[in-house]
Order: sequence, then structure tokens, then C-alpha cells
Amino acid sequence: MTETALRDFKKFTRESLPRVEVLAQGHRACQGCGEILALRMALKAMGKNIIVASATGCMEIVTSSYPQTAWEVPWIHVAFENAAAVASGIESGRKALMRKGRLRKQRITVVAMAGDGGTADIGIQALSGALERGHDFVYICLDNEAYMNTGIQRSSATPYGAMTTTSPPGKLSIGQRTWKKNVPAIAAAHTIPYVATASPAYYLDLMNKAKKAAMIKGPAYLHLFSPCPTGWRLAPERTVEISRLAVQTNVFPLYEVVDGRYIITKKIKRPKPVEEYLKLQGRFRHLDNKTIRQIQVRVDKEYDLLVQKAGLTETQEESKHN
Repeated sequence: MTETALRDFKKFTRESLPRVEVLAQGHRACQGCGEILALRMALKAMGKNIIVASATGCMEIVTSSYPQTAWEVPWIHVAFENAAAVASGIESGRKALMRKGRLRKQRITVVAMAGDGGTADIGIQALSGALERGHDFVYICLDNEAYMNTGIQRSSATPYGAMTTTSPPGKLSIGQRTWKKNVPAIAAAHTIPYVATASPAYYLDLMNKAKKAAMIKGPAYLHLFSPCPTGWRLAPERTVEISRLAVQTNVFPLYEVVDGRYIITKKIKRPKPVEEYLKLQGRFRHLDNKTIRQIQVRVDKEYDLLVQKAGLTETQEESKHN
């Protein structure tokens, strides 16, 4: 059980943050990149005893321009769609080598990472298969809500109404016409031990979830909010502010699913209007008040559903102990 694996879990505090750096200084990420910020936090929490399979995307480009690399750990560049499949092979090979005595028995965390395009779209088949097979690895989705590396094209994680190069607004279009795919819920539906959402604005929450994911035996899925100032038409210095607003407006709620139990880790008592989040981003500047109200209704509905799931979990736990 996951609870047993986390029996010795000790939370990071401001005073006990790890000093280890998995990503060296000098990478080529854009100013204000929320993706590199969130990734660095997660990897610091996991430590250096890891192997990373990294799908093609922004993080691959900015950290591995030949002949240089920003990686301080074993790192493998893989195709856009198969980070989870390659991580499955690494994990299986690691177990075989330890079983044959060719590798000392130790805890080596296998990490697969990809953007929302490499996760929610072309990578979802490999991800689903790896989760279903129960491989012992951590999957990190760096969600910047579009294919940013190849020119800001829409993905199935692009939010409703957002402007991208392939969903431009116009007389007959408001931009992106579908709602964001809920990949954490899809991962949780595989009944894996651990699923969590996290934001770099709440760094202790993010790092503690990453630490948990690395400790747990079996598949763990981390969905990290990763603002892209370039693609979102956002001032680079406002990355942390927009990350915080996404949580405060319930656009991106923070929760974890432990053995199927939903737990909201940051409860917002007085949510701010979604408009405060949207108005800071140029990708939403074309939206009218009617569309913003429509988005608000959708955000409220999805958050209420999350609260219901967490409430059902709490009710079930109470009934077990009574």
C-alpha cells in the first residue's frame, strides 16, 4: 500500500530544502519559463539517484544543445510520443540487472517527462500502457498548454478560448473550441498508487509531491503547471504570479490521489474571479464578457466535481474508522 511506502516520509520545509541540483546553470530556457522552474523543483526533490527519459520538447531543446548539456544525471532523449515506453524499458532493465547481480540493489528512480502535447496527445497511448502494466516510475507532464517548441500550436490541453497559431480567433472563431483534457483524472482512472497536480507558485507543495512520487513503488503521475510567457503572451516576470492565480481562481486546483483517495492540498476559501487570471494573458485578450462568464461556469462546475470526489473520499474514510 502507498501508505506503507510513505511511512517514513518527511516533508520538506523552508529550512530543509535540498541543495542538490540535477539541472546545471546555463540552460537555454526563455526568460520567465515556468516549465524549467517547475522541473527544477521536482528534480531537486527527487535527488540525483535518477535516470531521466525526456521526450522531444522545450526542455530537451534548452538543456541539451550539442555539444553541451545541463543534465547532471543519466538522461536519454526519446521521441515525442514514447517517453513512458522508454522509461518502462529502463525500469525493466534495471530490475533485471539487479536480479542478476550485475547492478547493486538500490533505489533508482526512473523519470519520464514530456509536455502536454507529448502526454495528452501523441504520448497518451504509451503512458496508458505503462500505467496499466504497473511499471515503477514517475511520469512528469510539464503542462504549458500548447506545442510551444514547434510554434505554439494547440494541443488537447489548450484551454477553451485560447489563441494559438492553429486556433486563431476571428469572425467565426473564438480560438480554441474544445475544453482542456483532464489528464490527471485519466491517470487516476488507471488505479495507480499516486497522482498529483502541482504549481511552481507553491514550491513546497510541488517538491513534497515529487518526493512522494519518487518514494512510492509503482507508477506515479505528476502534472505540473508550467506557464510559457512566449506562448501565453505573458510578461516574463509574472510567471509565479500567474501560477498562483491559476490556483486561486480554481483554474488549476492542487490535489493528489493516493490509492484512489482524492485529497485537495490547497483549499481556496474565497476563489478569485477567473477574469483576473485571463486578463494578464494576451492569448485571451479577444474574449468577450459572455465567453468569460461561460469559462467561469465551467471552472466552478469542475471544481465542484473535484470537491465531491474529495468529500466522498473523506466520508469513506470516516465510515471505515467508525
